Amino acid sequence: MRHSPIDRRRALVALAGFAAAPRAFAQTGAWPSKPITLLVPTAPGGTTDIAARMLADPLGKALGQTLVVDNRGGASGAIAAVALKRAEPDGHVLLMQYSGYHVITPHVTKQPQWRADELAPVANVLSAPQVVVAREGLPVKTMAELVAYAKQNPGKLTYASSGAGSLQHVTGAMLEQQAGIGLTHVPYKGTGPALQDLLGGQVDITFGTPPPYMPHIASGKLRALAVTGRSRLSSLPQVPTAAEAGLPKLDATSWFGVFAPARTPPALIDRLSAEIAKVMATPAFRDKAADLGATADYQSPRDFAAMVRAEDLRWAAVVKAARIEAD
Repeated sequence: MRHSPIDRRRALVALAGFAAAPRAFAQTGAWPSKPITLLVPTAPGGTTDIAARMLADPLGKALGQTLVVDNRGGASGAIAAVALKRAEPDGHVLLMQYSGYHVITPHVTKQPQWRADELAPVANVLSAPQVVVAREGLPVKTMAELVAYAKQNPGKLTYASSGAGSLQHVTGAMLEQQAGIGLTHVPYKGTGPALQDLLGGQVDITFGTPPPYMPHIASGKLRALAVTGRSRLSSLPQVPTAAEAGLPKLDATSWFGVFAPARTPPALIDRLSAEIAKVMATPAFRDKAADLGATADYQSPRDFAAMVRAEDLRWAAVVKAARIEAD
């Protein structure tokens, strides 16, 4: 049978389409085709790590693949962020990002190793205010007593953070400004190591989201002095807000959300976000978040992106006013 030139051209066009189809299909319909790596920019033990592990198992089961939590702490989150931006945009490498690293670190780093447009927002997962926490043995029980102690011992009171330029670091600087005190900043490679030294008495206080501190507050090994959000936590009803404690401008809430590499197909991002939303809607997930002093705060890719932009502008102004630079 003879074919016309038009038939041959149509066949070539169809073949070209089939040649391009496997990659597109691999990125959407066939995804995930292998285990997914969920990068965490901190050491184990902090809220970012807890958020990742809360999500990993149920999300992996929903997707039919294992989600491997890979802690890449250090460099104020840059190690994990760079690993994500260099990954293939096929949905098999994701990042559980910490807000401090995303909207503060870039403003305090002279030569950032990554840009916001290299990471694609997928979904916000947890939101949580910070708690001002003191070590056992520090002779203070309230924020007023902490401020008085700092004034009586200028420069001697130390505070731990998860890294230079982290939200904890900036919150410490905000406290210094508003209370008229001097503190000594001690940066760590994540909340986990900072918590261990706080429990060991090597540092005096820290500012952090509640999850990793709750068991130690309950046992009396740590003392919660104030919550930096606008309202008290149901899990810590006896702890006043910073405003109630006389520091109305000490308002700092963290968020923890999933990002994918830029250029990840929008259809894949939407599918992943929808699966995350289903996990977060379960009573088990929401109850776990509440028990930890956090909120299961799902936001779609578009809503999450808008929130991130607003947060970036807000914290850029705070950093500029405090003249904070990374070490």
